[in-house]
Amino acid sequence: MDIRELRYVVTLAEERHFRKAAERHWIAPQAFGRHVRALEKEVGALLFERTSRRVTLTPAGARLVDRAREVLARVDDLAAAVRDAPPAPDDAVVRVGVLGFGAADRWPALRELVTAQLPGRALVHIELDWDTQYEAVRAGEVDVAVIHDVGAVDGVRLDRLFATPRVAVVPASSPLADADHLAEDDVDGRPWVAVAGRHPGLGRWAGVTGQTSRRSPVVRTPAAIPAAVATSGMLGVHGLLAERYFPRPDVCFVPLAGAEAQVSVATRADDDSRTAVAFRQAAELLTT
Repeated sequence: MDIRELRYVVTLAEERHFRKAAERHWIAPQAFGRHVRALEKEVGALLFERTSRRVTLTPAGARLVDRAREVLARVDDLAAAVRDAPPAPDDAVVRVGVLGFGAADRWPALRELVTAQLPGRALVHIELDWDTQYEAVRAGEVDVAVIHDVGAVDGVRLDRLFATPRVAVVPASSPLADADHLAEDDVDGRPWVAVAGRHPGLGRWAGVTGQTSRRSPVVRTPAAIPAAVATSGMLGVHGLLAERYFPRPDVCFVPLAGAEAQVSVATRADDDSRTAVAFRQAAELLTT
């Protein structure tokens, strides 16, 4: 959902007139109207009743405008907090460490919120793996990271972004591929792809992947799991969003009992720079 479009509908709710509302944002009424219609299409509801004489809010529009005012107030608070934080060098880029699908479908909103507060800064992608995701932040190899949060680490601040249910990654030829849901008892004794990472929380989340052997392929990133499953015929564990971001015709993603995969924004605990503040507060805003 575009922050700019939220501002447009709030202005239209105040002006009750397309031309006057468009003038407040210095754009043509036709373009303004297209943005309003795009938001209505996205939310699947008519927000305004239009007549030749006036514009009025529908009940759905009133609810959205009330919520939009809250969101925009928090966005403005974010801007103020970032302005008050210590500046970074003018030529700095923001090194963003990413594990797997990272922020998934929240990337556009996260990027928009952050770049609005860090004008002129380029966001540079740096790939992480399970074994280095925390240390890359703590050691300053990245400025911020979007990680699979498997527990606290000294020197790293974690701001929750979202969680996704756990799934088993199953060869499409396996009888398990047709299951609606799997309990750990359903997969007990089957060989699993091994997930590499030293944090004990990774093992607790993976759970059933303790059933590995010397023949188990070892994967260091979430992106590698489906290929390892397809190659070995073993099972893997993942977050549900992997079905969307790492699809393969030769594997299936079956809901698996157990802890959700949590995704968080990670920054150094002692970092109060504009970059860190922008990402932390964007994460907070996107979780509400």
